Amino acid sequence: MPGRVLVTGCSSGIGLDTARRLQSEGWHVVATCRKAEDIAARRAEGMECHHLELSDPDSVAELVSKVLAGGRLDALVNNAAFALPGAVEDIPRDALRSIFETNLFGTHDLTVRLIPHFREHGGRIVNISSVLGLIGIRWRGPYVATKFALEGLTDVLRLEMEGTGVRVILIEPGPIASRIRENAIPHFEKWVNWQASPRADQYRKSLLKRLYEPAKKKDRFELPASAVSDRILHALTAANPAPRYYVTVPTWISGLGRRILPTRALDWLARQG
Repeated sequence: MPGRVLVTGCSSGIGLDTARRLQSEGWHVVATCRKAEDIAARRAEGMECHHLELSDPDSVAELVSKVLAGGRLDALVNNAAFALPGAVEDIPRDALRSIFETNLFGTHDLTVRLIPHFREHGGRIVNISSVLGLIGIRWRGPYVATKFALEGLTDVLRLEMEGTGVRVILIEPGPIASRIRENAIPHFEKWVNWQASPRADQYRKSLLKRLYEPAKKKDRFELPASAVSDRILHALTAANPAPRYYVTVPTWISGLGRRILPTRALDWLARQG
């Protein structure tokens, strides 16, 4: 039977589609957003919705207190994350720290604060990773680093939670229609001094166009956010959910490639992306 589920990052994209899908299936959805207008919008749709800033430990602690005060929680979907595009050599230390605070440290903090509740009542933890948690591609270094780290942390947590009644599952989407590129622009503008980079011409020819010029057509193999929501629903409801779910063709190829291809072949595959 559907229960009560906490989904982070519900302003748009995968988080919003997942919240709506689970609500339509009878789940009591506890959504989180950062902006007041998005919180109001989710509440207008009948969801319980709270503010969450994953980079702020006090915000995480406050959310957990509010959620647990509302009764039993059956599942957590860790979706909230952002991207910081740019060449690795142009990423300052504080920039890398900022993306890890949200994509990894805050997600970890929220998860471990809820684990005692899940140990008592049972529950499922679904972490949204990415094809970029399997294979790195140019200009995505900070995001790739956080997703590789999330993959490793999730794998260990899954092993450690065996026998506790807590199931831990990874979802690995590839290209999905969302606002992640648009939402990355403020972070890029804050941290990356591309004009001073030895790669300035490369920025002009590739990354700037991808960031600032709307695509005339969707990316090859791109799927709607509902493709991810379908997998999340299965992970939450299956009697024996898989440890990980691939979404989109590139993720299947990358997952297979990491198991069987040598590094030079993987590098070639990454350059195609």
